[in-house]
Amino acid sequence: MSDEAAVDRPATTGAGLGPQPVPHGLGTSLPSDDTGAKAEGTFPYAADLWAEGLLWAAVLRSPHPHARIVSIDTSHARAMPGVRMVVTHEDVPGSPLHGRGRADRPVFASEVVRHHGEPIAAVAADHPDTARMAAAAVIVEYEVLPPVTDPEQAFEAEPLHPDGNLIRHIPLRHGDPEAVGEIVVEGLYRVGRQDPAPIGAEAGLAVPRPDGGVELYLASTDPHGDRDTVAACLGLPADRVRIVVTGVPGATADREDQGFQLPLGLLALKTGRPVKLGASREESFLGHAHRHPTLLRYRHHADATGRLVKVEAQILLDAGAYADTSADALAAAVSFACGPYVVPNAFIEGWAVRTNNPPSGHVRGEGAMQVCAAHEAQLDKIARRLDLDPAEVRMRNVLATGDVLPTGQTVTCPAPVAELLAAVRDAPLPPLPKDLPEEEWMLPGGPEGAGDPGAVRRGVGYGVGMVHLLGAEGTDEVSTATVKVQGGVATVLCAAVETGQGFTTLARQIVQETLGVEEVRVAPVDTDQPPAGPGCRGRHTWVSAGAVERAAKMVRTQLLQPLAHKFGMSTELLQIADGKITSYDGVLSTTVAEELEGKELWATAQCRPHPTEPLDEAGQGDAFVGMAFCAIRAVVDVDIEIGAVRVVELSVAQDVGRVLNPAQLEARIEAGVTQGVGIALTENLRSPRGLVRHPDLTGYALPTTLDAPDIRIVKLVEERDVVAPFGAKAAGSVPVVASPAAVASAVRAATGRPVNRLPIRPQAAVVTAAR
Repeated sequence: MSDEAAVDRPATTGAGLGPQPVPHGLGTSLPSDDTGAKAEGTFPYAADLWAEGLLWAAVLRSPHPHARIVSIDTSHARAMPGVRMVVTHEDVPGSPLHGRGRADRPVFASEVVRHHGEPIAAVAADHPDTARMAAAAVIVEYEVLPPVTDPEQAFEAEPLHPDGNLIRHIPLRHGDPEAVGEIVVEGLYRVGRQDPAPIGAEAGLAVPRPDGGVELYLASTDPHGDRDTVAACLGLPADRVRIVVTGVPGATADREDQGFQLPLGLLALKTGRPVKLGASREESFLGHAHRHPTLLRYRHHADATGRLVKVEAQILLDAGAYADTSADALAAAVSFACGPYVVPNAFIEGWAVRTNNPPSGHVRGEGAMQVCAAHEAQLDKIARRLDLDPAEVRMRNVLATGDVLPTGQTVTCPAPVAELLAAVRDAPLPPLPKDLPEEEWMLPGGPEGAGDPGAVRRGVGYGVGMVHLLGAEGTDEVSTATVKVQGGVATVLCAAVETGQGFTTLARQIVQETLGVEEVRVAPVDTDQPPAGPGCRGRHTWVSAGAVERAAKMVRTQLLQPLAHKFGMSTELLQIADGKITSYDGVLSTTVAEELEGKELWATAQCRPHPTEPLDEAGQGDAFVGMAFCAIRAVVDVDIEIGAVRVVELSVAQDVGRVLNPAQLEARIEAGVTQGVGIALTENLRSPRGLVRHPDLTGYALPTTLDAPDIRIVKLVEERDVVAPFGAKAAGSVPVVASPAAVASAVRAATGRPVNRLPIRPQAAVVTAAR
């Protein structure tokens, strides 16, 4: 991290000074209260849970991407010693279908399997090995069908689902279709399938209740949504299903596969005993949703100075077998297809289609990431045609507050895109290899890179991206929180799940600052609490933290009202700071602890942002509550003979609204950038003919420590969004969107090759003349 954006780290000890106070309140780097437990290995995850009389579950999954089920014979599995229950589609008591965006996915396949790894049956047994052997003993007779794996073929193929192959089509029309530019550039781009690859695979424990209901202990990121799905499929009222959220071992998407939770709950109800299921890494890859593979065709028109005149694009998302959140991802892709630039005329066609490929769904920056890779490549082409610096072409077109998006929505939030781009453009470049001692220079391919140093070329490129915050197109975003204070200790109750984004730390900071109470606890999450919604798109930084703030302010009023009444003044004339309550004139001075003694105060509040509207038949509408922006400059070294790429440095400038916790913010940005490097260079879950190839962490190449570049945060723009609580913007998604585009841009600069596919394959970075 650069000196310009250096933040103070929390200090708890000082040399010769003894223990130092831990910082608290907004704007400080308050550490997470579970850091020690996670480091020591004592933090409770779902995989660690146990219950008396526990049974173990296993799921039988389809080995085919597309097949008709002729018969299912469970008799051999049922006859095995130690097997307590085998369930199939015939045993589902409620709705046979489920799904996050649309209920179109069966709990168990009954007539047709539509993707590799689709659940067919589940088993509960006394021992995990017995459960796995029993699942393998279920005999399924298949009539294998030809899979549809090319999303372009889905338009003409026979319907793969009763709802058809087309999930959504969005035609966006903005401006004059006859407009043309003096410069026209075209491109065809492909983005591969990224897996969220959480550090811990799915696991859960289901416990039957005396009232005929069930409790599920899961690493859920949307407990109330999961509860409603489980209740519907198990034929139970929602109040007889309880989800208890255990520790979430990493989440950059909807990490919990609902198809994993449903067999677990069903087996517990059928056996009347607790049932535990821990997915293997292979099952995790096969079951949960991935980033949408995307095909993008672009045509940009610009005038002789490089200013954009018109953008035409076709965007095709591969949703896999089921709809999930593909309609939402498509809306983001189409709406942000032109990027954070002023485009007077835009004509975009977007489709999301079903195939027999693995399921796609919500992953950080869905839709926006794919189109960013394409629109940034197009701007590089314009710069090359006009012999302009790539940063200058972008600077001539950047979006600002008050400009209009191609959807017709006016950008009312802060949009300091020019400031961000200028910051990364003007940041000092890292030294060239010839200026470094030999032992400090890593060749592309690793410390012992196989290439010839004479074949290494350096490239500098840019990625400028945007994302929307919260849900879109009329989504009712709301969260509820309760703040209680008793005995000088504050407790926050909110069903916002801590997924690594830092919500629990932020909630503590809010209460500390508002009430002057140093000890703040955040209660564990379960569905007995009011809903807070899913943990994605920065929701909890906005709506859940906003609800905590409102509840804390209500408690503050309860605390101050007796004092204000006693001294004949309003509560607005009293302030709380450093654990003390003082009046504006200094007449009143007391401590928060004294005023709280013997009292129990509490309040519940909601936060609901202003409403949005769906895109109309021309792709027009005020669909988004807010937006965030990021600019990244990438510096890469490329061995142009073997195509190896090393990302030397990524310089980041980001629009954050307000820094609430400097250390957490830095970590979120660095994590997002690193995830983007994976998309750019290594991560692609391959599925030839619909069969997932190498569904493990050996075959799926995540970035390692050696792949992570130096990340310099050169600027954080704190221009507060007046409609957001605290004025802050979520920070985790937009670096993921911009960094792959920046890396690809830098490789183009180093090689002169078009680089139109992510991840970048070695052959795309080879310069033939160098051989």
